Amino acid sequence: MAFTQKNKFTPFKNKVWLSSPTMHGEELSWITDAYHKNWMSTVGENINEVERVVADKIGVKCAVGLSAGTSALHLAMKLAGIKRGDKVFCSDMTFSATVNPVVYEGGVPVFIDTERDTWNMDPVVLEKAFELYPEVKHIVLVNLYGTPAKLDEIRAVADRHGATIIEDAAESMGATYKGKQTGAFGDIAVISFNGNKIITGSSGGMLLTNDIAQANKARKWSTQSREDAPWYQHEEVGYNYRMSNVIAGVVRGQLPHLEQHIAQKRVIYERYKNGFKGLPVSMNPYDEINSVPNFWLSCIIIDADAMCKQVRGERDVCYISEKGKSCPTEILETLAKYNAEGRPIWKPMHMQPIFRMNGFVTRDGDGRGTTNAYIAGGVEDVGVDIFNRGLCLPSDNKMTEQEQDRIIEIVRACFE
Repeated sequence: MAFTQKNKFTPFKNKVWLSSPTMHGEELSWITDAYHKNWMSTVGENINEVERVVADKIGVKCAVGLSAGTSALHLAMKLAGIKRGDKVFCSDMTFSATVNPVVYEGGVPVFIDTERDTWNMDPVVLEKAFELYPEVKHIVLVNLYGTPAKLDEIRAVADRHGATIIEDAAESMGATYKGKQTGAFGDIAVISFNGNKIITGSSGGMLLTNDIAQANKARKWSTQSREDAPWYQHEEVGYNYRMSNVIAGVVRGQLPHLEQHIAQKRVIYERYKNGFKGLPVSMNPYDEINSVPNFWLSCIIIDADAMCKQVRGERDVCYISEKGKSCPTEILETLAKYNAEGRPIWKPMHMQPIFRMNGFVTRDGDGRGTTNAYIAGGVEDVGVDIFNRGLCLPSDNKMTEQEQDRIIEIVRACFE
């Protein structure tokens, strides 16, 4: 292999992760407390305290501890009343866990294209979608990578059309929009404590609501829908979705460190932003006037004219390296070679094989079947463009400045 600038580095001795759990010690004390009190199941002081603290932090009346963010999303769909055949407007650029619970209840996702200002659901497209699907009564939106969407604009559209908002704040705990915590904007909302999130329980999630009856219903459903009887009696389908008191102990120990984690993540974002000056890239954007992200993941998008040729299939990908240019695949492969973990941007849901027949709306209207053999053109597909040109960088808050500086040098070398 010919020597190039990107071959001049030595691998990191210890892997630099995308985003791994950052533990502090208090977690173990609350796990041990659960052990000694023998509250090892789905009831106990840890669950009660975590629900209280999270509800107070987010600014909602009720928080229900569940086994995962996905479990919370599923119960949110049920509480919202999504039924078989109902079309549901969903953020397009997200992880499939946002959308799968819609399908659990028989709903039919219709995907709303992304806007460039925040990489979240475009409120202009959402309004356009109601012109095409006036019957829709539910919206599932995401605050991607810890960055708040244009939440007031989306709420205004929803209210005009009498639609309910389910807010997937799984990635954005601690982020604020106009001074208000994400997770407090939806009619129902969820957060996640998955192992890579800003606060972790190793697993777990929460359903957030201001409706006490909804919270009680979620608690019932999450414990197999047991009725108030001296024996096991059931009048509804239930689920084994309740958070463990042991997992809640981990979350309880993590919560005091939320602001510290956010501050560390912000330093990483700003260090990347400064380190990439002069390169044909930009960071994942946010509304600097109205929002404060939690900076969960730092991402970049390569300028269109600085992209080398890259072709992706359903599994494989190839590219042609060019001087002065690069692409996500080249950068990610180079980072991996030096023992650092990056990730592609979430592949938009309307591109996924499982949803290839679902509706997709862009600013130009229906985003499906927009070209033919006789008329050149098509529509702007923002999500696809960000997916093609973007990537997630190592964003672990235990990464040292020296390690991050080398990550920056490695990325810069890909353009040399």
